[in-house]
Amino acid sequence: MAGVRAVMAASALSLPLWAAACTTPPPQETPPSSVPLVDARATPTPAAAPTVPVPQPQAPPPTETAVPPPASATQGGAPAAPAVTAPGGTATAPAPEVPASEDPLPSASAPSGKAAGLQTVTAFYVLLDDGGSNGVRFGCNDSLVGVAHISSAGEDALAAAVRALLDAQAEAVESPPPSPDVYNALSGSELKFLSGSFDGTTVTVYLAGTLSMGGVCDLPRVEAQLTQTAVSAVGAIRAEIYVNGRSLSEALQLN
Repeated sequence: MAGVRAVMAASALSLPLWAAACTTPPPQETPPSSVPLVDARATPTPAAAPTVPVPQPQAPPPTETAVPPPASATQGGAPAAPAVTAPGGTATAPAPEVPASEDPLPSASAPSGKAAGLQTVTAFYVLLDDGGSNGVRFGCNDSLVGVAHISSAGEDALAAAVRALLDAQAEAVESPPPSPDVYNALSGSELKFLSGSFDGTTVTVYLAGTLSMGGVCDLPRVEAQLTQTAVSAVGAIRAEIYVNGRSLSEALQLN
């Protein structure tokens, strides 16, 4: 019995130590930290935006300078046309208007008294026994001279020049000085222009019909007139003339 009591007394002494060991100490307050806590749910701070260059002041645009209207435009009661500003700020004066009552100046290219849309071609004739005084001397002491004729602007220059030479009634607009009495050795012939071509050096002309000579001296005259007229029309170096399929020299020998 005494032993049991001793055991119980010992247990009673050790109970507080065990109980004290099993008792959880009260929580201690954590002292506040000087470093602020980062909230994981907070939105991260965006990176700093790049520096945008500050626009520099620019020079003001050029001022348009008004050109005063010409004095003639303000006189007579007609208002002056406004000035036209060209690119870059430079003002230009408008072109003066031609009054409706005034006729335009005649074209320098059109012959006097002739309508527009015409051209001038040259046919060559003979000044008998001129001896080269007013042209190129050839044959029987004659002179070869050019005479201007009018033709349609749409007509081929070669065809127009040769047809003017072959047509005894062709109207001449210019006569060689000092005498207008030129001779055409082809006036008694009946020839017509068929076709012609130019290769840059040689001009070729095809004629058809009959040749009629007034004498021996007409042979070089016909040859010179046809050849020079064709060469001059296109700016060729030499000419080849065919009559009824024969060369001009052969056709002249037959006459």
